[in-house]
Amino acid sequence: MKSSQSNIIKEIAQELDCGNDCYYNFKTSEILALPNFSQIFDDEEFKESFKESIKKIDKHKADFIKIEVLDSFESFKIMERFVEQITDKKLQMELENVLTNKKPFQNFKHKIDHSEFRQSWFEFKKSELEKIVENQLDSGKASAQQRI
Repeated sequence: MKSSQSNIIKEIAQELDCGNDCYYNFKTSEILALPNFSQIFDDEEFKESFKESIKKIDKHKADFIKIEVLDSFESFKIMERFVEQITDKKLQMELENVLTNKKPFQNFKHKIDHSEFRQSWFEFKKSELEKIVENQLDSGKASAQQRI
């Protein structure tokens, strides 16, 4: 993978982790990040704040690949995969229990934040997001090529 491709993937993954949808222009390598629309309460204020980006996306729609914030079930799957590979069996069992009970996201975060695996979690999640972004970019470029 080229270095610039790697940087693009990292940047998009970071934006997704912050709750932003990303639009990647595969012709210019430009990335536009907009807050996930489902999180926006004042539609008009949102449109005004991101007017230039929205115009650019609308004008060159065919050149952009949209990569959306993960659905909660996708984020949950990432947590499950992380728990599977933890070496501390006691913590692994506690986290498995957390994931089967109420408020799994909140409780998982609390448990991880107070463990020696906090940094490992961040690195794992970053890596998983980057894989998802890479797959979406590859499939987005393939479908764009078919349109040409």
